[in-house]
Amino acid sequence: MRTMTRYIDEDLHGAEFRECDLTGARLIGVVMQDAVIDGLITNLVVNGVEVTEYVEAELDRRHPVRVLIRSEDPADLREASHQLHAGWAATIERIRRTPGSERRSVNDEWSAVQTMRHLVFVHDSWFRRCCLGSTELFTPMGIGPTVEPYRGAHGLDLSLDPALDEIVSVREAQAAELEAWLDEVTAVQLAARAPVPDDDVWPPYARGRLVRQCLRTVLNETFEHHRFCVRDLDLIEAQDAE
Repeated sequence: MRTMTRYIDEDLHGAEFRECDLTGARLIGVVMQDAVIDGLITNLVVNGVEVTEYVEAELDRRHPVRVLIRSEDPADLREASHQLHAGWAATIERIRRTPGSERRSVNDEWSAVQTMRHLVFVHDSWFRRCCLGSTELFTPMGIGPTVEPYRGAHGLDLSLDPALDEIVSVREAQAAELEAWLDEVTAVQLAARAPVPDDDVWPPYARGRLVRQCLRTVLNETFEHHRFCVRDLDLIEAQDAE
């Protein structure tokens, strides 16, 4: 059994844990002020109180589209997609009002254009491949995982540096494709096994999931990355105002 690393009387002030698996981590007698936790968090106990449900309920209150994304009703999923598209459209217009902001990064996070390029990849992989069963190459401008062999695989071209308008055009076409499909899809089709091609293309862990689960990944990624993008635009504007 792997031994858990123990940090005792260590000064971790300002430490950053990025893309780390902290499952089962125990923080005892710690001082944690002005801390930020962001990620896939479940069963989190703070001072004896399980707080995950409180956090999830507050996120649902702030972002009602999250409830629609979790629905099994095609009408709710269509509405979720519509709201997400509208939210991104408004944010893109906000970006256009501050030329250059689309390529600025905050705290080593993706810039707005990198975020949108990742969503190009998400659509190709989790929707076209997993929901439609497509074996076509991914859109070259997409940004996928950083791990090999998937980093530059299946048609991705890491040398590309597309302009904002080019990325937006691709995302608009993808959104139209998704919404046209959602206009026709039924609850029975959503509950079927996803037609993931039998090969080694990303995502390797999608095989065996339902179509609805793969679609939910697309919608969740669209929502979460929009939230991150807006967060960073707020920080950029605050920095510029100082």
